Amino acid sequence: MRTLPSDRAAPPGTPPTAFPQSVLFCCDHNSTRSPMAEGLMKRFYGHRAYVQSAGVKHELEIDGFAVAVCAEVDVELERHRVRSFDEMQEWGVDLSGFDLIVALSPASQRRALDMTRHFYIEVEYWPILDPTGLGETRDAKLTAYRQARDQIVERMTTRFGAPEGP
Repeated sequence: MRTLPSDRAAPPGTPPTAFPQSVLFCCDHNSTRSPMAEGLMKRFYGHRAYVQSAGVKHELEIDGFAVAVCAEVDVELERHRVRSFDEMQEWGVDLSGFDLIVALSPASQRRALDMTRHFYIEVEYWPILDPTGLGETRDAKLTAYRQARDQIVERMTTRFGAPEGP
């Protein structure tokens, strides 16, 4: 089976599996969760793997709340360019070149599995909270985005081991 459901994730303290040389994170719009994951992965493990992100659609720009909560942990997202799977293919990016695709939403999981059905690429699904639309106040919104960011960090640590560096 190519997809690892969330309930099969290794418990904390379990040694991580082999570290992939290239990782693609994906979500619905590449404006919140997948750019956060890309930035966090580059910050914590960047020298060990090539990392990119994409969305099922390209309709939005980078989310300002995602930029803010990542800046709190020294991850810069302001220059992130939103991109879709289709754009990546138009640019000549071969998805078969990725060792691991991490889907952060059900729609991106379906799209990743569909686009890689002829390749052996590991596709994992990490059910990360979609913070968009949550919270009535700025503080409540930031709390939801921090929760999503922290879920990503927790999944990364479980999957790849403790972050290296600062």
